[in-house]
Amino acid sequence: MASTRPDSETRAYARLDGLWRRGREFLGTDYAIMGGAMSWVSERNLVAAISNGGGFGVIACGSMPPEPLAAEIAGTQALTGKPFGVNLITLHPQLDELIDVCGRMGVRHVVLAGGLPTGQAIARIKAFGCRVLCFAPTVVFAHKLVRMGADAIIIEGTEAGGHIGPVATSVLAQEILPVVTEVPVFVAGGIGRGEAILSYLEMGAAGCQLGTRFVCATESIAHPNFKQAFIRANARDAVPSAQIDPSFAVIPVRALANNGTRRFVELQHSVIGRYRAGELTKDEAQLSIEHFWAGALRRAVIDGDVENGSVMAGQSVGMVTREQPTAEILMELVQQAMQALLAREQAEALN
Repeated sequence: MASTRPDSETRAYARLDGLWRRGREFLGTDYAIMGGAMSWVSERNLVAAISNGGGFGVIACGSMPPEPLAAEIAGTQALTGKPFGVNLITLHPQLDELIDVCGRMGVRHVVLAGGLPTGQAIARIKAFGCRVLCFAPTVVFAHKLVRMGADAIIIEGTEAGGHIGPVATSVLAQEILPVVTEVPVFVAGGIGRGEAILSYLEMGAAGCQLGTRFVCATESIAHPNFKQAFIRANARDAVPSAQIDPSFAVIPVRALANNGTRRFVELQHSVIGRYRAGELTKDEAQLSIEHFWAGALRRAVIDGDVENGSVMAGQSVGMVTREQPTAEILMELVQQAMQALLAREQAEALN
């Protein structure tokens, strides 16, 4: 059937298709847009909605044991026949069993996060015929992961929500995209519009991963209070957790500032003071600091306690302005990329 699009739109569509073809073919999707794995948010409903909308949904396994993960995969498969992946944490004590669940249930893509995976874990996944995606914080790690067998790399900048590294997405992209070409590379962190997706595709990315943008999807089970916190917030509200003493490491987590983040600073002062007074050992003090946020994300996402829970959000939260269907969000992103291409073509035609 002949296309009904104007010639300029057809050319823009073909250009976009060419830019992310490698990512689309790797994922098996219409759009090379991955959903970031967000604990308590990226469950069957949102994951299936992203995949059904043409993107690539990813289940956040988090701390789930094997049986609940199997149930979540089965639940997702009941809602979509499209490809989706599972994000596994490399430090999970039952990682091998979780890999086996993914393999047995026909999951074709596994994302390994939370640290450098072992070669054994990558090999175990690939033995099931699954493709392995790994996060790389530097060029050196990216090359190492490819040598270990990673089928694709994800680079995520400090603008992202949740646990973050120290380097901006734009810098990571400039460092890694030109030199890691053996496998597809997906870019994540602070991406909220199609124009940004287009810019990274033109730099050599195979696709992009977005998390924060999907939190307020209609299909997201996040509590209404959690969604409203996102809708009200701007980029400056999403801040990394504070570390007041370098002797007591705090893995930075980007979230919306609230009573919980303020009490976390107070707790650190109190605990470190007790340690210096000899009331706690260093291990006891460190454990007390690390346990502060236990259950805090669930309290915010599921229970709606956005004052004391952890409202993890990326800096793109300012671009979340309303609740809308997942398919609509994906279409907006594609249309924004298309409009940028069309505007460029029109500008070139005038010169």
